[in-house]
Amino acid sequence: MNFLPRALSLDLDDTLWPIWPAIERAEQALDDFLRRHCPMTAARFPIRKMRELRARVASEHPHLAHDFTRQRLLSLEIALGEAGDDVGMAEAALEAFYEVRNRVDFYPDALEALQRLSARAPLVALTNGNADLGRIGIHEHFRGYVSARETGVAKPEPRIFLTACEHLGLAPQEVLHAGDDPHLDVAGARRAGMRTCWINRRNLPWPRELPRPDLEFATLAGLADWLERHPLSLDPPLSLEIR
Repeated sequence: MNFLPRALSLDLDDTLWPIWPAIERAEQALDDFLRRHCPMTAARFPIRKMRELRARVASEHPHLAHDFTRQRLLSLEIALGEAGDDVGMAEAALEAFYEVRNRVDFYPDALEALQRLSARAPLVALTNGNADLGRIGIHEHFRGYVSARETGVAKPEPRIFLTACEHLGLAPQEVLHAGDDPHLDVAGARRAGMRTCWINRRNLPWPRELPRPDLEFATLAGLADWLERHPLSLDPPLSLEIR
């Protein structure tokens, strides 16, 4: 049974690049900024304490669960205020963090695979995070960008996936969503009526409680290989596991 979607939505963090190395570098850049410009905040909130504050803000403000940028800005405003520094420095501190957060290290296969995918079908980036495609340098591969912050809901809520389909002008069953997270990406996209692909880079077992994805690959290049082998077809959903 052959199947090729008319378009793809693609997760970013931990699908195209590992996110935690970038976050850790960005936290260090923020700490360096605070030491230079807001020393009382740097002394009171070193990296570990700032991380704890960020987690506390997320817990105390569930209405901001879809907006990591606002969570971090609020954390900085609280930290600056409690330490006695100028709260007006929060935006500049956030920019110091955000600039380095977007210096990502792609997985070895990811950039070439992204080029191949975008040559085969329209792509929309679909993320709960706040990656900047322009700063990262991959915006030309995407027809659109759908984020939890802009949509108002995060994966796995169906509405964010349906928003991506609307960007493409296609019905959900005509779009394949690919991502690394079984719950957020695969289960969420399936609930929205989309085809699904699990990028399983760590060779993890599939969660037994979830319906299996239509496709599974160890790399994004595996998905690009599969798309290039199959002619355009909109047959019923697949039930395949491909490594």
